[in-house]
Amino acid sequence: MKQNTNTLLIALLGVVLGVLITLLSGKIFERKKFDGDYNRWRKLNLILQQVQKNYVDTIDMTAMTDAAVVAALAELDPHSVYLPPVELVESEDELAGNFEGIGITFNVPNDTAIVLNVIPGGPSEKAGLMPGDRVVRVDEKVIAGKKTPQDSMIRLMKGPSGTKVKITVSRDGALIPFDIIRDKIPVHCVDAAFMINKTTGYIKLSKFSRNTYKEFTEAADKLRKAGMSHLVFDLRDNTGGYLDQAFLLSNEFLERGDCVVYMEGLHRPREDFKADGRGYLKDIQVSVLIDEGSASSSEIFAGAIQDNDRGVILGRRSFGKGLVQEPINFTDGSGVRLTVARFYTPSGRCIQKPYNKDYQYDIYERYAHGEMVSADSMKVDTSAVFYTVKKGRPVYGGGGIIPDVFVPIDTTKATTFFVKCSKKATTMRFASVMFDKYKSTLSAIDDFNRLERYLQEIDLEQQFLDYAARVDGIRPAAGEWEESRSYMMPQINALVGRYSKLDEEAFYRFYLPIDDTIKAALDQ
Repeated sequence: MKQNTNTLLIALLGVVLGVLITLLSGKIFERKKFDGDYNRWRKLNLILQQVQKNYVDTIDMTAMTDAAVVAALAELDPHSVYLPPVELVESEDELAGNFEGIGITFNVPNDTAIVLNVIPGGPSEKAGLMPGDRVVRVDEKVIAGKKTPQDSMIRLMKGPSGTKVKITVSRDGALIPFDIIRDKIPVHCVDAAFMINKTTGYIKLSKFSRNTYKEFTEAADKLRKAGMSHLVFDLRDNTGGYLDQAFLLSNEFLERGDCVVYMEGLHRPREDFKADGRGYLKDIQVSVLIDEGSASSSEIFAGAIQDNDRGVILGRRSFGKGLVQEPINFTDGSGVRLTVARFYTPSGRCIQKPYNKDYQYDIYERYAHGEMVSADSMKVDTSAVFYTVKKGRPVYGGGGIIPDVFVPIDTTKATTFFVKCSKKATTMRFASVMFDKYKSTLSAIDDFNRLERYLQEIDLEQQFLDYAARVDGIRPAAGEWEESRSYMMPQINALVGRYSKLDEEAFYRFYLPIDDTIKAALDQ
């Protein structure tokens, strides 16, 4: 009997232990179910919480969160982006028309930063930097001859106002260190403004920053006083910027009530922006130059001029970025640029091109399909026909602004000699050598006619041919220089002339005579 009792107890104990083991096993491997409601973004939050609570190793929650945001925004359009603190500051500074740094512009023709210009009144000018200086080190980091990316050089030199940076330059073979206190540096958006002839003015605008309207009106006023009745407004490679600046510039040319642009989105009702009729340039003939690098605010301006039949658009189809980005900033200094609406020209065309899987390669596709050299190869959505407001001319949708006058890239001038020089950046490196040789005279010239005479006096043409042969081993074949000369010498003069006090104005003055789009504008 006792033996039977013991057997029963052992059996009961086994059952209890089995139940406990089952319960514990269930606790350890239990598959919990959470409320993953997509409509309230709950699933994303729960996943991050579970990772933080249960992941086997230590994790960087900041990096995880940023990665999740980037991945989520990637499912939207190509221009809704997350900007970490550093990138957000750089983006806002560039559009604001100023940044904090040392106040120089430089070029990198041969793996070394060469100072092109020292901004007057800026920290570098006060410290003693001069055009032609080679930047060797920034603090203790050597940047010369190290294949340092240009954007990395810029980041090393930029920094908060009041901070100090040591810039070591090579000047006439000697290494000279400069202690420079960084400060606010103005960034100009009007690259050049001058009269092409007695009646035609030229303005080159690089961006639509906070200072654009002020700089543009000052330049336009100067040209009007010089006799301008026709303006060639160059927006090529202008990637855009602030909407209000595009509106203000458009307003200068349009009549009261003319629509400049309108925006509309799922959560944003249509909003029209119309001219007030007080424009200073309503009586000025205007030709607007665009290309595949013209985007955003550039397209808003070009679309307003075209759809109101106010001027002629020349060049090549613009980029096609017509999305309204709304900034959402966070306390950690980061932010999101979220697309909330689309821009439409006065006739109703959507500026934004379709964003498909090949969106980022669109410009390459244009080259591949021959659009850059033939108007017939241009992708035009003939099913999306719109009509200009004043004259009822047909204009087409499908993204971007299609010019009234197509101007192709001229590939006929690309001789073998020219191509070889381009591959080795021979012209750019030659320009820096010429500045070293003639800087005492060149850097003092502030008159274009005098600059033109001086470059002829020093026989720049023969010096270039000698340099190309001696340094790069490049010599034109029989008759090839005669074919290349009319195209290459203006470029060489422009690159060397940039080292004078005229800076970018000299560059464009020399280059414009070989610019086919300018020629087309002057024929209007």
